[in-house]
Amino acid sequence: MKRVRWTERSFRDLESIFDYIARDSPHHARLTIRAIRLVARSAAESPMLGRVVPEFGEPLIRERFHRQYRIIYRVIEGGIEVDAVLHGARLLV
Repeated sequence: MKRVRWTERSFRDLESIFDYIARDSPHHARLTIRAIRLVARSAAESPMLGRVVPEFGEPLIRERFHRQYRIIYRVIEGGIEVDAVLHGARLLV
């Protein structure tokens, strides 16, 4: 199994997403975070399947999606490092 490393920023992003959704439904917030984590694990297994992040154009900075959320990661030795998890309507920088 390949490794998924979460940066401090990506961990805060998950917390913010959870808090926002949990205002209406803690159950759906848990499901959303679980699904995002599953997508990240899948990306670690086949990291090059994600698309290159258009804002960077770097071949080792890629993204996968869960619904409207962008899971932005860097391909590293033995897996991936998740740099950010953003709503698709938000600007990356």
